[in-house]
Parts: sequence; C-alpha cells; structure tokens
Amino acid sequence: MLDALDPLQNRLLAALSEDARARIFPKLKLIELSLGDVIYESHQPIEYVYFPVDCIISLLYVMVNGASAEISVVGKEGMAGVAVVMGGESTPNRLVVQSPGHAYRLPAAHLKQEFNNYCEIRIITLRFTQALITQMSQTAVCNRHHSIDQQLCRWLLLSLDRLEGNQLNMTQDLIANMLGVRREGVTEAAGKLQKLGVIEYHRGHITVLDRATLESLSCECYGVVKRETRRLESDMSSSKWSSSGISRS
Repeated sequence: MLDALDPLQNRLLAALSEDARARIFPKLKLIELSLGDVIYESHQPIEYVYFPVDCIISLLYVMVNGASAEISVVGKEGMAGVAVVMGGESTPNRLVVQSPGHAYRLPAAHLKQEFNNYCEIRIITLRFTQALITQMSQTAVCNRHHSIDQQLCRWLLLSLDRLEGNQLNMTQDLIANMLGVRREGVTEAAGKLQKLGVIEYHRGHITVLDRATLESLSCECYGVVKRETRRLESDMSSSKWSSSGISRS
C-alpha cells in the first residue's frame, strides 16, 4: 500500500516544477496516520510539515475546559504546518487526524530553506495559505450564522472533497467535537439527511448517496471555499513554472 502512494497525489506537491521536486522529494517520508493521532499540540515547536495523500488533518482550537472546534481541514489539496513559513515556530492550535490514511512528511527546516531561497515555493505555499485563510474565515461565519444542519452539510462536503469515493469513517461524537456543538444536534441533523436519502449512517460509517442534494442543503460557505480553492489551484501548475523560468528570488 505504501509503495502505491505517489507524492503527486498531493496537489501542492504536484504543482512543483521538476527542479523543485528534485530538491524536495528525496527529503519526503511517507507515514501512516491513524484516526485521532495528534500531529502536534498547541504551542509545540513544529518539526515537520505534512502533505496528505489520502487522509484528512483537522486544525482545532481547544479551550481551557477541554471543549474544541474545528477551524479548518487539510487533505490532498495542501499541507499541514503553514505556520513555519509565516514566521512562527508553533501554533496555538492542535492538529488531529480526522480521517486515517497516509501523508508525506518533510522537515520544517527544509521547507523554510526552500521558502526563503525560491520564489516558486513562496508563491505556491502563500496561495495555499490564502485558500486556508478563506476556509477559516468562512468557518467562523458559518458557525455564527448558519444552522447545525447547514454546518454538517458543509463539513461533509469539505471532507468528501479531500478523499476518494463517497464514504467517511466518523462517529457522531467526533463530528460534534469538530463542529463545536452538542452530540444531540449532530444526531438530529444526520437523521434528517438519512430520512431524505442523502446519506446512510451506520456505526461511524457515513456514505453520501446524493451529493447534489447535499450541496443544495448546504449554506453558501461551502461554495465560497470551493471556488477560492479552485481559483488559486488553477495557477499552480508545473508547466507554468517551467515555462516562466521562476526559480530563485
């Protein structure tokens, strides 16, 4: 299984030029991540950044009383650990594996070196960071103005976009923890979707049966995040770097 996972399955790594791949790929290490694994705790020094290929990593804010809420999710479209190129050595948030799978790990020091020395790496990582900020901002708006039903639809769609297929392995307790709401609210919202034939839920396994209806039931927040992510990704192609000759600053 491990040998079958190519770094190019991560869209951020796939956007690199051949020269950048030659420098970075030998430093990558493929690792397996289990559900609930903590990548790093808040205020812990970030030693590695992670490029998911078939897993999802959640950025959570954990309060003093133990309550938490998801701020953003990262999958095959990006990387976890952008704080290292934004001038910080740590983050006040916790990174947790939301959906198990695999990711390529890169020493944070190597990414910082690439970021400082090569314009291409700066452009790619900053564009991804902009998409991540959009997701964070929209999550804050969604949590304040939209119902639990709409939030659940948005969350399911964001998760599906980062995985292959139409299935998620996720308990209602974990979903409630991610959304920062009571479990009863998630149970009720999931029940409505199941009655409509949109999802099928059984013992922590969610299968999306009707994605089109799920999108129609979601709030505008999902569309905003999806459009911005696609817009920024459209400029991150390997051919662009090779043709424009962008390399060092």
